[in-house]
Amino acid sequence: MLRFVAARIGLAVPTLLAISFLVFFAAYLSPADPVDIIVGERAAPEVKARTRQQWGLDRPPLVRYGDYLWNIVTRFDFGRSYLTQESIIDIIQRGFPNTALLATLALLLSLLVGIPSGMLAAVWVNRAPDRIAMSLALTGVAVPSFVLGPVLVLVFALRLDWLPVVGFSPQGGMTAEFFVLPTIVLAARSAALIARLTRSAMLDVLRQDYVRTARAKGLGNGVVLFKHALKNAFPPILTVTATTFGYLLAGSFVVETLFAIPGIGYQSIDAIRKRDYPVIQAMALLLASIFVLVNLVVDILYGVLDPRARLTGGGSGSIRQKGAA
Repeated sequence: MLRFVAARIGLAVPTLLAISFLVFFAAYLSPADPVDIIVGERAAPEVKARTRQQWGLDRPPLVRYGDYLWNIVTRFDFGRSYLTQESIIDIIQRGFPNTALLATLALLLSLLVGIPSGMLAAVWVNRAPDRIAMSLALTGVAVPSFVLGPVLVLVFALRLDWLPVVGFSPQGGMTAEFFVLPTIVLAARSAALIARLTRSAMLDVLRQDYVRTARAKGLGNGVVLFKHALKNAFPPILTVTATTFGYLLAGSFVVETLFAIPGIGYQSIDAIRKRDYPVIQAMALLLASIFVLVNLVVDILYGVLDPRARLTGGGSGSIRQKGAA
């Protein structure tokens, strides 16, 4: 098991280094001059020269990248914003809790809707409940959040006036009612994917001999479904559920912008619009690191749940490929 964990960590570290390299030099290759963003294009040449030296922009790119990486590893320091001069760590601390809360609520809703829907479709395979559930799942996968969001706002906020469109204020934060529409929009695709995977996994398990034996012994449908079928179908569902959290964090970009939620997605879009490159770099690296770390935890967790993964070198990647097929 230790060798398996060490191998996964050994893959994660160079991946994070490669991501940090790409993120840094993607901003470096931008045609805009950072000095013009900091002091303005019409600033005096001596002011620009002094600013370039103060920010270390006159040093070679590889030296700047080495300092950037060293500050992140040793002090968790991503630098400062070009526009506000604020520490990026403070910006992340202000926005990430909102994004994490929204992603957590969306993940819970995805599980509460996706797993029962997939089980219902598997039990009533090729019948009306199965067709209805899979039709809704296909709709959830096909309709993007930037289409679903405005439709729900139009119906439930503007026409029916049941829910607020924007409920955030710097003093009062966000009300519980305000989270309903963003959570539904963000969870729609994930719930659909979990429902389809649950149906596939349950159908595979329900065809096994031990399930037929359990029914032949006279066990009730509830015991067979939950104790025998769902228990054995749950590892791939758990694997995809864990990785879904990373996708929900990334998917919050559109949802946060649509509902004006001050999370890291909203902050990233605002930084892109204002060309605040250090903030863009930090947000991209943060989300990529979350993806890598979540996948690392999932691979280790799957190796604990299924010892065969440690022998074959499989894990969450093989399960996701199986679910996608």
